[in-house]
Amino acid sequence: MTRAKLATTALLFAAMQPVAESAITSAQIIASAVSPSCISWRVSGICYWLFCTPWGCKVRTSVKVTHFIPEAVVSVYAQPGANPWKEMAFVSQTAGGLENGMYGVPAGGVNEELKAQGKRKTNLHFKYADAIGHPATSLIGGSISGYSCESAATPLNPYFLSTLDTLAWRSGTPESLYPEALVPGMREIGSQSTANMWSNVYPRSGFVTQTDDDKAAAVVAQRVADIITRTGQPHVYQTLKGNPSPGYWPPGPVEENTGLKNHKWQRLSPQLSESCAVFPDGNFTPAVDGNEAFALWQPYSCCQRRGQTFLYSTDFGGES
Repeated sequence: MTRAKLATTALLFAAMQPVAESAITSAQIIASAVSPSCISWRVSGICYWLFCTPWGCKVRTSVKVTHFIPEAVVSVYAQPGANPWKEMAFVSQTAGGLENGMYGVPAGGVNEELKAQGKRKTNLHFKYADAIGHPATSLIGGSISGYSCESAATPLNPYFLSTLDTLAWRSGTPESLYPEALVPGMREIGSQSTANMWSNVYPRSGFVTQTDDDKAAAVVAQRVADIITRTGQPHVYQTLKGNPSPGYWPPGPVEENTGLKNHKWQRLSPQLSESCAVFPDGNFTPAVDGNEAFALWQPYSCCQRRGQTFLYSTDFGGES
């Protein structure tokens, strides 16, 4: 099935579904992508091409542009099938079911049930998570030839479903034995020195130790993005990664604490934000039902082909 047919089928299905007041719909997600703050389009340099004809060769130039593209919607939720992206809730609900009863933990997560019953306060959260191609990724990416870059993401494509990654998502193996998980200060969102350390990235599982449920959800979203933008990870997923080519520079893997150079997050649910930021990004009110959604944006650079051979590029800032 082509991208267009897949997107059309999913959106037609979406139109027939009832919309919960606390959920976010595909139409809202698409509309939210029209955000100058998140896109951050700019002319970033000049590309040089060698153009040859039977009468000789000459160097041509084209403008190099850089901008962010929404690549995936990462949903983080407390119960199976509770994806706040209304039209995509059925995906995880029909794909899962493997975790029920495993490791002596019910599908909803022991910690969430105990909190709901008021038996005791716990800092341990368990979250399910999905990463699905952003429905507007092809609308923002490649929309204007020569002045916007193609996205590596496929709209509505499931890149990660935690219900299919049960073993690693529930147990944290083998990543709980990695140096990143054992050495303090490695792969942490925020830092202890600035008193804004939210949690560790490793092990990349659904369990997070955090007093704030919103921050726990953000940490899980960061872990999912960390997985899907890399190859060869010990998880069940599809890689979301572009291949560099002459005049086309896709983003590298998501890395925490890199400022706005590597990626951005746009909060979609429970509150829809018109701007993007990186974690840690302040204090937000957690969702009442523990379900949140974030849009992952990453930067692309490209320039229009104006010759047979790409020579080099210069960036406005000294890099090439």
